[in-house]
Amino acid sequence: MTDRRLGVAVVSGRSMEPTLHEGDRPRPGRLAVVRLPPSERGPRPLSVKRVTGTAPGEPGAWWVERDNPAEGVDSWHVGGIPEADVLGRVLLRLPAFTRRVWRA
Repeated sequence: MTDRRLGVAVVSGRSMEPTLHEGDRPRPGRLAVVRLPPSERGPRPLSVKRVTGTAPGEPGAWWVERDNPAEGVDSWHVGGIPEADVLGRVLLRLPAFTRRVWRA
């Protein structure tokens, strides 16, 4: 990841519970925004996952996991995530007041 742009990720789904919940903005640490490979039904949405290390036997790939074993998809399902598909890492968490969605 050489591109240094900043962005905001908002959690959707339950794969990272109990660490993260729907609507949360991830905390700093070993969390990353990743592009998982498509399923037979089509592309998957971007995901927040815990990076646990390099993928065994897959040079240039990272092993990512979910915190909730009953929900979601991770490297146990799809294997290592190529470095190009690790789109960003979590640097900070926005204060709770930024969670409110403003609509015009």
